[in-house]
Amino acid sequence: MLYYIFQYLESEFNLTGASVFQFITFRAAAAFILSLLISTIFGKKIIDFLRRQQVGETVRDLGLAGQVQKAGTPTMGGVIIILATLIPVLLLARLENIYIIILLITTVWMGLIGFTDDYIKVFKKDKAGLKGKFKVLGQVGLGIIVGAMLYFNSDVTIKEQLPKSEQMVQVDGKKKVFGDAHKSTKTTVPFLKDNELDYAKAFSFLGDGYEKYGWIVFIFVVVFIVTGVSNGANLTDGIDGLAAGSSAIIVITLAIFAWVSGNIIFADYLDVMYIPKSGEMTVFILAFAGALIGFLWYNTYPAQVFMGDTGSLTIGGIIAVIAIAIRKELLLPILAGIFVIENLSVMIQVSWFKYTKKKFGEGRRVFKMSPLHHHYQKLNYHESKIVTRFWIVGILLAVFTIVTLKLR
Repeated sequence: MLYYIFQYLESEFNLTGASVFQFITFRAAAAFILSLLISTIFGKKIIDFLRRQQVGETVRDLGLAGQVQKAGTPTMGGVIIILATLIPVLLLARLENIYIIILLITTVWMGLIGFTDDYIKVFKKDKAGLKGKFKVLGQVGLGIIVGAMLYFNSDVTIKEQLPKSEQMVQVDGKKKVFGDAHKSTKTTVPFLKDNELDYAKAFSFLGDGYEKYGWIVFIFVVVFIVTGVSNGANLTDGIDGLAAGSSAIIVITLAIFAWVSGNIIFADYLDVMYIPKSGEMTVFILAFAGALIGFLWYNTYPAQVFMGDTGSLTIGGIIAVIAIAIRKELLLPILAGIFVIENLSVMIQVSWFKYTKKKFGEGRRVFKMSPLHHHYQKLNYHESKIVTRFWIVGILLAVFTIVTLKLR
């Protein structure tokens, strides 16, 4: 909104300083500051409101230290993250940008699924919440919508770097390094020199014209990633500050990738895929990062509020969509390694328990408890120590992910 107002003031009245709103870096920084202020200043008011409405967490006694004391702590705090993200984005982003539209849809869609789940748990007194099949259906639905928008919308394109022999100096004296914008189902593969994978090639056995079937594989991949990452974030939300802090680290890293991918100079310098118009996502991503950091003000140990599924499902969905939009989804197993290991710990625990019960008549466990953070709680590690060490691992993974830009 402010972008358009200041654009009008500059064009009609030549207002001094109005042109600063043309710069993505300025609007992204302003979005970060504004979201941080909203989440910290108004977060307390929202928490008080949730407390008055008796929106308290119901805690099952799993024998974890300090668990019983958390009963009654306000939940649905993900509303703070959502509002602190949406308000700066609506004020500062270019709302006609296809990537911003997709991220707004993702935020609202996943927020509604998570809110419904929390509402059933709190007000209907059903600890199971929204049935799993409806959650998955919602995640799959979002994946199909996002995949279709990214594949079929004419504004979603890439520009590939031309071979040295085809690069030329144009009339204006600038060297043409990238070809024309075109639709593509290519993505980035880490550690490889020619680091691009075309999903459409899954149908190459059909001969000429196989590219027209690429949307099938692409949408399937989007559905899989959205579902997997949102569930991973949901499982990570188990102790104070873990999900929000880990997500903030991931999101800030994605902001770097988005800005580089949308900047033709840095895309050329770092030899990464140039995605026109994707740089605008930096405004959304930094607003989201500010909201997560502001939420941590109230969510670190001892937590004054829990994000609930309203927050965790939304966080996972947004991270997945950003990574897909900037063609860096294959980096998620590294960057979102915390989510991956939490997911895997549950899968390993359940699979091994079922296997041993069938084979020996008695279920056995690999971990004392899953997800993994509860395993360390059972080993009598304090929550703060677990969270801090997970954050450190998350930072190391983020740095390694950035380094992959040149590790080929």
